[in-house]
Formats: sequence, C-alpha cells, structure tokens
Amino acid sequence: MPLDGSPRRCCPQAVGIEKIWAYPGTQYLAMDELARARDHDPADIRDNLLVRSRSVNPLWEDPVTMAVNAARPMLIDEDRASIELLIVATESSVDQGKAMSTFAQHFLGIGPNCRNYESKHACYGGTSAVMMAAHWVASGLNGDAKALVITTDQSRMSIHEPYEYVMGAGAVALLISNNPRILSFEMEHNGFWTKHCYDTFRPTSRVETGNGETSLYCYLDALEGAYAHFLSKAGPVDFDEYFQKNIYHIPFGGITFQAHRTLLRQWRRMKKSEALEHFGRKSKPGLKYASQMGGTYSGSTFLALMGMLDTCDDLVEGARIGIFSYGSGSCGEFYSGVVGPAAHELAAASRLQQLLDARKPMTVEAYEETERQRFEHIDKGDFRPNIKGNGGLFESHYRDRELLVLKDISNHHRKYDWS
Repeated sequence: MPLDGSPRRCCPQAVGIEKIWAYPGTQYLAMDELARARDHDPADIRDNLLVRSRSVNPLWEDPVTMAVNAARPMLIDEDRASIELLIVATESSVDQGKAMSTFAQHFLGIGPNCRNYESKHACYGGTSAVMMAAHWVASGLNGDAKALVITTDQSRMSIHEPYEYVMGAGAVALLISNNPRILSFEMEHNGFWTKHCYDTFRPTSRVETGNGETSLYCYLDALEGAYAHFLSKAGPVDFDEYFQKNIYHIPFGGITFQAHRTLLRQWRRMKKSEALEHFGRKSKPGLKYASQMGGTYSGSTFLALMGMLDTCDDLVEGARIGIFSYGSGSCGEFYSGVVGPAAHELAAASRLQQLLDARKPMTVEAYEETERQRFEHIDKGDFRPNIKGNGGLFESHYRDRELLVLKDISNHHRKYDWS
C-alpha cells in the first residue's frame, strides 16, 4: 500500500490479442432457402434476425477439427514454442471427461510443457478463457510465454424449431500475448454480472433448448448489470465519444440492435430511426461474418471484431471498442479494448470472406439429412463418416488440403487425420 494509505492501483503491461483466425467450415445453407421451405417470409430473417446463411458441418467435422483448422494456419514455429497455456472454449464438447484442448495441443504441434484445459459457460466460455489467459500473461510470472484460446461450437439438430434460423457452426483462434498487435485489453475496467437462470441450455448431448423471450430479458439484464459495473471502475463516460465502436454477443444479429439501444438509452434518448442510424455506424459492421455463419456461440464477439476490422477504416490505432459477452445461465462481461498497430493487416490475413465464399451451398434436404445423421450417431461408440457423400464435398474441399477430419470412432476412441 502506498505511504498515503490509498489502495495500490494495478498498472499491468499491455496484454491482448496478437493474432486472430477463424474457420467457417466448408458448406452452408442459405436462410432464404430455409425460410421458403418453412413457409416463412425470407425478408423477416434477413431484416429482423439479420442472418443470411449458416455453416453446416459435414459428418467428418466436429468441434475438435474446427478448433485445429482455425488455429493451425495462423501459428508459426515461434508461436508454438512460446505457447504455455491452451484453452478450448465450447458448449459442444465431444467427450464428458477428456478435454478437447488435448486434441488441439497434439495436432497443432504444441510442446508438452503447456497447461491446457476446456472451458464451458454457454456463450460466455470464450470470453472467460480469453480473460483468464490475459491475466495469466499480465501476471508477468511466465516471461514472454503466450496463450492460445480457441472457441469452437456447432449447434444441435433443430429442424422445424422456431430457433432453427439462428443455429450455426464455426471456430475462432486467438493468440494472447504481451504484444497485442490487434487489440489490447483495458482489464482494470472489466465489468461483470451473473445470475442463475434457465434461458437456453443443453441438458443432454443431443438436446439444445430454452425460451427465446426469457433469453432476451436475461441477455439485456446482464448487459445493464455488466455495464454498470464497468462504469463503477472506468468512471462516467460519454458513450458516443468514449467508444468508437461497440460489439455485442451475437446469438443472432437482430439482438445486437436491442443491446445497443439499451446502452444508448443510458446516454440519451433517441427516436428509433436515430438509434438505427447510430447502430449502423457503431455496431452493425461487426455482423459481416456472423450473418454468414449463423450462431457461433462464444466465438461470436471475436468474429464481430474481425468484421469490424475488415470493414471500418475509421478504426485507427488507439481507437477504443466496447465489447459485451453473454453466456446463458448466466454471466455477462463488458470490457474495452484499444486497437493495435497491425489490427487491420492481421485480421485481413485470415482471408475469412474468401473462405466463406468458397463454401459449398446445400439444399434444405441435404441439410436436414446431415443433421439427422449427426443426431443419430451422437454418443455411439463406433462410427465411420462416409466421405463419398455430400455431393463430392470431400474431394472438392478437403482432399490434399491438410485439414483435420474425423476418420472414425472405435469403441469411443476418436481418430483424426489430415485430409
């Protein structure tokens, strides 16, 4: 404690995101097609839910393959040698005991002197993992060692359910270090809020369920609570001037407008048309990639960051972004980050839009058959995916491309190999 008796303030070194990459899968279902098949107005999905398409994994992909396929392209030998913490965040784990981080460590070629584990808290798990990694780096106890965090999720079967339009799949990998070339965290201001509730949840390995109205209210309650906690640390701020952009958790794009309007009301009252214009400038650009991949769970805020950096020229070095993460059940965290010197360059390196454009379109019938087969084989001890299906997808998008794929499951042992 200082001599004047005041509490000591922590002045951590710069810590944040050094690299970021994403894996959007190899096939997609257009929401216009799904809406027409369900006798639903496609404009409602596009304009209100703000979803254009969703990624759908073939049966030889799962959260393990997505995690590895997201992280592998961005890592160089120097990164692998420096990683001493690896966390995989998911609510779609393939095993109730064995952590998927062990698969990731093995297939990414990371050495044995690395602490690794799996993180679960619905869609908050990714932010929880990132913040634990950031505090680990900021402690200074590990020298220049780095942490790798991977968010990876795929939705369960939801055919004909009202929430079918907001499901999806995808993975995001983040290298956390004391060289935050993309985004540095202002961790002394993080605000968080938690409350027990049942909004959306996965009570079994096959079921994903919940109440949409309850989920909306829990989300907004957590946002207000976490933001109030943030302000108690950061002090009074001018919402418009303090944050150049705002990112919110994206179960579907439309909810982010409700979130943005909630915080706008704390700054000043606006007509809906004014709020929409403000949202369009400050937050909507972050939906660029999420609107094409569907629900990516705890990776959604980091996809939004990539979308912002690839879309917004006014996000210059030193600009501040407000970020809100939410996980059902529930926990919310509001934090801020400052744009780094190579943010645009490094976000663009992933060529995410090119990967999205390269995905193969699916018919509604093919999507339904894939989801039914996946559901049928969940928890089975023996399974071998048929790589000759999906209209030649394996040959066109996997053969000789060195993507990790699920080869088979034998007596519950999962075997993976490079395509």
